[in-house]
Amino acid sequence: MAQKDRIIRKLRIVVPIVGLTIAVVIAPLDLVPPWIAPLPDTVQEQVEDAVDQGLDGIIVYVDQAGRTPQFYAAGWKNKTAKVPADPHALFRIGSISKLYMATAVAKLVSNGILSLDKTLAGYLPDLSGRIEYADKITLRMLVQHRSGIPNFTDDEAWDWFTSQTDINKALELALDEPADFEPDARTSYSNTNYLLIGRILDNALGYSHHQYIAVDILAPLGLMNTYSLLSQVDYDRVVSGYWYEYDDDLRQLDHVIPGGSMIATAEDVGRFVRALNDGSLLNDGEQVIYASIYEYGHDGWVPGYHSIARYHEDIDTVLVQFVSTTGGETWGTANIIGGKATGVSGIIYNRIARILRRQ
Repeated sequence: MAQKDRIIRKLRIVVPIVGLTIAVVIAPLDLVPPWIAPLPDTVQEQVEDAVDQGLDGIIVYVDQAGRTPQFYAAGWKNKTAKVPADPHALFRIGSISKLYMATAVAKLVSNGILSLDKTLAGYLPDLSGRIEYADKITLRMLVQHRSGIPNFTDDEAWDWFTSQTDINKALELALDEPADFEPDARTSYSNTNYLLIGRILDNALGYSHHQYIAVDILAPLGLMNTYSLLSQVDYDRVVSGYWYEYDDDLRQLDHVIPGGSMIATAEDVGRFVRALNDGSLLNDGEQVIYASIYEYGHDGWVPGYHSIARYHEDIDTVLVQFVSTTGGETWGTANIIGGKATGVSGIIYNRIARILRRQ
């Protein structure tokens, strides 16, 4: 990729080192105008304004109870080819994938195939000597990010700007490393947890958890535009992703690691989140288990793609937002300021939610 090295320098140097000092003090000042600007009258106006704030493309799906779902889009699906944003295009949803995996865990625990209290050593004995506290870390802790296992994407050897198709190689970055903390001592987000959950699911099922999700979760909901891997879809249907102020298309980067690999339309994600929240996806027993282990909405991120999917109970509305730009202030300050999306993308999302509440 022509500009890959410069992008990596921005991601690895500017954000982790300079960001802790500058992003908190200066970056929010740059974000004040889009934050305090008067709310427009419509969601479409806000979506169009998002492009003026530096986002290459944005898709929004709104499902308000008692109303027909609404679709909004602005900017580009592919800015090089001048293809306008398409609200029905496929998008790489990153860690929103974890909602589907947690759902699979809840269903399999309910029918007795898995146990939340069984340890990592019990499920994957070959890792006993390579992951600290493997005999104390339970499946529940993995789902809830309370295992203490280091996050492989934090390792210096991890390269977001290279296709990552070797799951074993990714796992190696977290093996034989000291734990970040003792099991269940606190919560700390780690992609390694869901990589391991993927392996546990595959072993327990005797086949790929991707197939289980497709057959037992997606099919009953009629979600025909949700896929586990980039290799399963027509490449031209996927939105192009960009790094802020760079023109390289990041769509070709393939990430197959469980917990971050899925691709879907905004409508499919919205319908899934609605079903997860209204009880139509899980039976009573499964719902009790799910409620005890994971959240009901999520953000997702891979280079070029930022997604937010949440249910807003106060207005009985599911709001899904896809933004095809990362880097700069589009999302990059989010992790520094409290873990939520506080960059341009997050500000736009919150403003859309305010518009919906005002309506």
